[in-house]
Order: sequence, then C-alpha cells, then structure tokens
Amino acid sequence: MKIECGVEKIREAVFQAERITGKNLTLPVLGSLLFVASGKSLKIRATNLNLGIEIEVPAKISKEGIAAVNGSVMSGILSNIPSSENLEIDGDAGNITIKTKRNKIKIKGQPADDFPTIPPVAGASFDISSEKICDGIKSVYYSSSVSDIKPEISSVYMYSNEGQLVFVSTDSFRLAEKKIKLKSVPEIPGILIPFKNAAEILRVLGETDEEARVSFNKNQISFTLSSVYLTSRLIDGVFPDYRQIIPKEYESSAVVLKQDLLNALKLSNIFSDKFNQINLEMDPKEKKFELSSANSDVGENRTALDAALSGERVELSFNYKYFLDCFQSISSDSLSIKMKGSSKPILVSGVSDPSFLYLIMPMNR
Repeated sequence: MKIECGVEKIREAVFQAERITGKNLTLPVLGSLLFVASGKSLKIRATNLNLGIEIEVPAKISKEGIAAVNGSVMSGILSNIPSSENLEIDGDAGNITIKTKRNKIKIKGQPADDFPTIPPVAGASFDISSEKICDGIKSVYYSSSVSDIKPEISSVYMYSNEGQLVFVSTDSFRLAEKKIKLKSVPEIPGILIPFKNAAEILRVLGETDEEARVSFNKNQISFTLSSVYLTSRLIDGVFPDYRQIIPKEYESSAVVLKQDLLNALKLSNIFSDKFNQINLEMDPKEKKFELSSANSDVGENRTALDAALSGERVELSFNYKYFLDCFQSISSDSLSIKMKGSSKPILVSGVSDPSFLYLIMPMNR
C-alpha cells in the first residue's frame, strides 16, 4: 500500500474512527484502524463489534493494499503534524512508514486478516436528514437506563406510526417520546438501538447536515452518508408498552414560563436532599404554584411562580434531575405540566410543541 493525502482530511477521519475502536484484550485487533487503499480513495474502518464505521477519504493511490494500524497511535501521530502538510503512507501488514517534509515515522502494523468485516445491512431502508435523526435521538436518549440489567430499556426505541418516526426511551422512573414527521417512512414495528451506540450515532451524524440512507433488519441498523458508513447492532428484546402508563385524563394542569421554572428548579436543588427531592404544591383556587426543598445540613427554600392554573389541588415530590433533563428537548418558551393526583406521572410538554412529551414518576414523600 502506498498513498498520498492531506493531513487535515485524514486526521479528521482517523479521530472519528478511533473513538469507535474497541479495548478488547482477547481481540487486540479491535484497537486498530483498517486502511484500505483502492481506486481513488482511502477507506478507514473501525469496529468494536457493537458499532462499525467506514470513512472514505480522497487520496492519491500509488499502490493498492490493506494495512491495520493501532488507532490511538495513529491518532497521536496525526495530532502533532501540522494541517498544511501532505502525508505519505507506505506499508503493509509489517512495518508502516509515514512521511512528511519533516517527519519519517515507522510504526508496527497489525494482522489485517484478523480485522472483522463490516457488512452492509440488508433490509428495509428510507432516507432522512441527519438533523432529524439527531433531533429524535437527542430528544430522548438521556432517559434510557444506563444499566445493562434490562437491555430493552437501556436503549432508544424507534418505530413508525401514521407517517411519523417515533423515538422513545425510559429508565422506568421517567420516559421521553419524540415524534418526527416524514414524507415517506416504511413500516418499522420497533427496533432497539443500544444507549451507548446512540451517543456515538449522535456524534457522527451531528457533524453533517446531509441526507442519510437508513437501512435496518432484525439485528442491525446502518446510516449511509456520502463518505461515511455507520452500522450498529440492535438489541433483541421487547420494549415495554409505554402507552399504557400515559394517563388519558388529568385533574390538574399548569402553564409556566420555561426560564422561570428552570431558575426555580436550580435554586431549589441547592437545598434538596441526597435523593434530589423537590416538592411541588399547586392549588388553582389559591393561585399557588410553589416549589420547595429542605436539607438539614443546608437549609430550606420556597419559590412561588406565576402560572396559569386549572383543576384540583395537588402536592407531590419529584427528582430534580429528571425534570431538568427534559428542558433540552423543549424549544417553546412555555411548558405545560399536567397531573392526575400525587401518585400518578407528571406529564411535561412544550405549549407550542406537541411532538415531544415527557413523563416523570413522582417520589414517595
């Protein structure tokens, strides 16, 4: 293999791919990047067996070939070479030589034959902008469980319904749902993207505004861009029937300015206990919407907010962090908060954004 390429182009691709390499002691080749030089481009591949990526970089190919190099070593080398330099890579499965005007570096190659394949995903497919995919995942993935004990909820659940692509996550204490309208979407009965992979999908797709071709089957999902191919394994499981826990009717509701509530939550958290507990008291007859918290080591706080109230009086407690997380998913200036008693979930949504809803389970007082 012998190639010439600008440092800046290859550096960006190496940095992106290196984050997906695996740290597996029994399969050390997963810590490598596979360089495939053919035609008029260099393909850089990485995988940790859960995620796989292939990035195509324009390059002058003098000699076609394949080589595997340690990802962190290659990333470290490119971090310290000026962007204006041109790079020449020469080598195979043995030693690999990297040359610039000022540098001549030799690094040990890895057995390329041991590198796992990153096969194309055969199945149903549809096109969607990277921005919409990122919006859907970003709006809900923080609600996923971080534990692998129940893998079906340590995921982002994606399915189609009435011309919409729906994203859902829950950790059983809160739940987030985001609906994205699409002109054309195939029947997606429900697929589970692992939580850890969702974060990497966000990172890769978030760097572009391209249209992505999404392909999926029972075991895998892939995202194809002009120069990037990203694939993720899917979780084999059944997501809970979350619609059953969304109350159909509510006894009390409030509309409050998002910034006012955000400031009140942050202030109340200073005085919250080790469980991040904050109390909410709402009384439409008294025109009262109040947050309170107390900590024996710090003190106590009560904050009253202006709000449009209706319904019955309600008093409950919730985890401050769970409430705060949903603010990133709501673009409108005002929030709608609906409740059906002190033991039922709190429903939060944007007043002018029906595409997103968020449920928070109350805490036992």
